Amino acid sequence: METAGYAAISRQSSLLREMQVIANNIANANTTGFRQEGVIFSEYITEGDDVSSVSMSLGRVHNTSYAQGELEITGGMYDLAIEGEGFFLIGTPNGERLTRAGAFSPSAQGTLVTSDGYAVLDAGGAPIFVPPDATDLAISQDGTISTAGRPIGQVGVVQPTDKLAMVREGSQLFEATAGYEPVENPKVMQGFTEASNVDPILQMARMVEVQRAYELGQSFAEREDQRIRDAMKAFMK
Repeated sequence: METAGYAAISRQSSLLREMQVIANNIANANTTGFRQEGVIFSEYITEGDDVSSVSMSLGRVHNTSYAQGELEITGGMYDLAIEGEGFFLIGTPNGERLTRAGAFSPSAQGTLVTSDGYAVLDAGGAPIFVPPDATDLAISQDGTISTAGRPIGQVGVVQPTDKLAMVREGSQLFEATAGYEPVENPKVMQGFTEASNVDPILQMARMVEVQRAYELGQSFAEREDQRIRDAMKAFMK
């Protein structure tokens, strides 16, 4: 395959990957706590002289936007949102994970859990128990849970030591592979949840741009294929 063919394939592959990311963003525009993703493009140039060098566009790295989504009032006693920095600490079968999705509820066993049934943890990594008869549950801005005027636990609000080392799992969870630390002055809001930070209009506009770029690339590849075929036919005569 000639240089132009390699360049065209690498570009089309990257555009297709970005289209998949955009589609996932749009699909999660209404997912509580979802963080929008993007694709970082880079240029890769193979070694060679000025004639044989090949420049290819690669889009293999995903970047995540940690911009805060809109805080929506729910009035739910167990619904929580974080204003500013921080993530809720969650216990899953695969280990501790971080999330901004705070639509919590008490389980049948009395522990505070996510919508997927994962335990909400305190800063020490222990599940939080909620008394079944607690009708006046109050959660302060530092995450302290109280009932009948007595503190019974504290929701863990942590910050990854390196956001670039965060690994996404599904639509709402992240693994802090470089570790995490407690947020000193968190601002937990009871009766709120945080919406997705996806801007559907901008994502739709970007999808149209990527679609057009892909179609142009496809047209170029078809013309290049025809050029090579014509050249081979002329050579065989």
